[in-house]
Amino acid sequence: MTNYIIETEQLALRELTMDDYGAWHQILSDQETMQYYPRAFDKDKTKSWINWNIDNYGKYGFGLWAVILKESNEFIGDCGITMQNIYGDGNLFPEIGYHIDKKFWNKGYASQAAKACLRYVFENTDSEEVFSYQKAMNIPSRKVAEKMEMSLRGEYSDEKNIKTSVYSITRSQFSAMNIRV
Repeated sequence: MTNYIIETEQLALRELTMDDYGAWHQILSDQETMQYYPRAFDKDKTKSWINWNIDNYGKYGFGLWAVILKESNEFIGDCGITMQNIYGDGNLFPEIGYHIDKKFWNKGYASQAAKACLRYVFENTDSEEVFSYQKAMNIPSRKVAEKMEMSLRGEYSDEKNIKTSVYSITRSQFSAMNIRV
């Protein structure tokens, strides 16, 4: 029996394993899916991505989890929490991230999984603020952040002078909003 960490009406999230490699590489090697990354992932980068998340599970108790579509038991991507250096100052903050197979875009799965992960952070950690950050031109990811009731906190240019948008929500804001998953 699979140990799901989070379940929603349509999705189940569990830890990534190397057994996910084939389906995962198919998603991460797609140019359109990875358009906001420097490049699509090759085989080694996909394996290191899975290993990075396995390491995160041990280090933090969370990471990016496999997203499984319940009705078909199909692996459709990842979503979860990673510790990120949001502002480039060395301080790490919890960040909600995801990658969904483009066959499943515009069906609400990213928002559903992200909201469930947000709830998980506030119910299972002592974090006072949770972030989501993306390239400013990544409108779909910005919309997911807004659906999590996150507010735009600022924008900055990185070392490649690409504008990044930073969204977040505090524990008190989350508690007051009763975000539905």
